[in-house]
Amino acid sequence: MIAQVVEVLIGGLLAGVLYSLVALGFVLIFKASGVFNFAQGAFVLFAALGLARMGEVMPLWLAFIIAAAIMVAVAFAVERLVLRPLVNQEGIILFMATLGVTFFMDGFGQLVWGSDIYKIDLGLPQDPWFILEGVFEGGVLLPPIDVVAAVVAGALVVALALFFQRTPTGRALRAVADDHQAAQSIGIPLNRIWIIVWAVSGIVALVAGMMWGAKLGVQFSLQLVALKALPVLILGGFTSVPGAIVGGLIIGAGEKLAEVFIGPLVGGGIENWFAYMLALGFLLFRPQGLFGERIIERV
Repeated sequence: MIAQVVEVLIGGLLAGVLYSLVALGFVLIFKASGVFNFAQGAFVLFAALGLARMGEVMPLWLAFIIAAAIMVAVAFAVERLVLRPLVNQEGIILFMATLGVTFFMDGFGQLVWGSDIYKIDLGLPQDPWFILEGVFEGGVLLPPIDVVAAVVAGALVVALALFFQRTPTGRALRAVADDHQAAQSIGIPLNRIWIIVWAVSGIVALVAGMMWGAKLGVQFSLQLVALKALPVLILGGFTSVPGAIVGGLIIGAGEKLAEVFIGPLVGGGIENWFAYMLALGFLLFRPQGLFGERIIERV
């Protein structure tokens, strides 16, 4: 029994890391510009499709570099053609703009890359690993793709943290996140900063798409994974990079444990809605999230 709990918990935590990868893209854009980018899921799908199709005719590392360049170009185009003309508009208008980008990216992705199911082969062993065999009889099963995804996500978070803390551009991004007008008054170019943020978000979407595509196959249902990032953001906070990681771990572990140990009692299917119910309950007590900043307006 203990071995089963440990195995389910580890599997949930590793799945949560993959959710966090998607949530990071939302956090980066919302933190710097205040825009909730509903198109992040479409970015993940588009990047994964491009990587999978180009990986069929060239080495994966080269396909990754080209796909990264494409995602930077897409991010630049979205910021320049869609969002920049809507500067200073209401938040709901910007949200609807990203919703329109989502449907455009879906159709454009099918037109360019096709709509079949594609595979991304990272060259990892297909057989699962077994750990803690000396502690539990038979050991604990561990899928290699989940372990690699966790390592990649951890490295990406460390790289983003160093970028924000150690580089002049990163410090400028933090200044813009704290106060747009104050940052602009000291000479920080907001348009250039937002382009950088959207480009970084595109790279994050590519990494997330690569990991999810290797795990589930690249298909248009992959975009639904982005919806799991919403409860992750609610738990962790919309402006916190560490919050995206912690929220993903909570959601991943919680839904797996609920599905295995509570699902049989209620007929199963808990994994599909547990994250949203947890987020809804969390909103009642701490709407800003675990790491989000409490906003107090005095009138």
